[in-house]
Amino acid sequence: MTKILAIQGSNLKKINVKTDTTILLAAEAQKRGYKIYYFEPENLSFLNGKVIAVCKNIKIDYSKKKFYSLLKTTHFNLEKSKVILIRNDPPFDNRYLYTTFLLNHISKKVKIINHPFAVRNVSEKLFSINFIKNMPPTLISENLMEIKSFFKRHKAIVAKPINGFSGNNVMLFKSFKASKIKKLLKIHNHLFFQKFLPGVSKGDKRVFIIKGKIVGAISRVPKKGSILSNMSKGAIAKLTQLTNKELRASKDIGKLLIKNNIYFAGIDFVQEKLIGDINVTSPTGLVAYKDLSGINLAKLFWNNI
Repeated sequence: MTKILAIQGSNLKKINVKTDTTILLAAEAQKRGYKIYYFEPENLSFLNGKVIAVCKNIKIDYSKKKFYSLLKTTHFNLEKSKVILIRNDPPFDNRYLYTTFLLNHISKKVKIINHPFAVRNVSEKLFSINFIKNMPPTLISENLMEIKSFFKRHKAIVAKPINGFSGNNVMLFKSFKASKIKKLLKIHNHLFFQKFLPGVSKGDKRVFIIKGKIVGAISRVPKKGSILSNMSKGAIAKLTQLTNKELRASKDIGKLLIKNNIYFAGIDFVQEKLIGDINVTSPTGLVAYKDLSGINLAKLFWNNI
């Protein structure tokens, strides 16, 4: 029987294959005999009880400048997949939400990672409040009086949208600027505020969780003058070790993630504090970890499935 891996991903033409975790996972599946069917969210449909997608059947070849070749395009009944990966990039907008409802319709017949119900219910920022003891002082609000009071207590504050991603629209405030905050609130509604941790200049720690277990970690050091540790914003990855405090927190988070049907996640620490990001939609960093350590966690990903 043909094994098919269907991937709901972002535009193939915009992928940087040198850093992309999705293609690393797909390439390992291909080695194990899977055919790769790739589609974008707008190619997903529900028709007369079936969840179908216009898929590109691709073959991955890292040795070529164009890392994939298109074998054919097909209208595919996703129920015939052996595994489906939800790997399109955030933001978690209405389109993302709708795809989780459609894919959930076949989730009892096909293994979907991460599970669409879980992707919908485990907010990447809000889920972290289950671990507030591991976090720096945190406020989630759009009430200006609450925000002003929080600023008075903590002086330097980082603000970020709840549905933000890749460091976009993350701002450091060293004084309360009501007009700027009002503008952010108008665009994003509730915002996520945390006391600024200056240790971020030395890097955060991205911890990889597969099937509830800690499987590796990297540190991402922001470029000079930046507080953003995202590699898409110029941060440099290094190998790192977790402290006992980070290990304990990561184990606790891993246990709750697997209970909530999250198979693969990335969590972030600064100064041993969870900074609110529990990445479940499209966790990244496996290529950097492989380049630094020589360990391909894509193998572990498929071994555990």
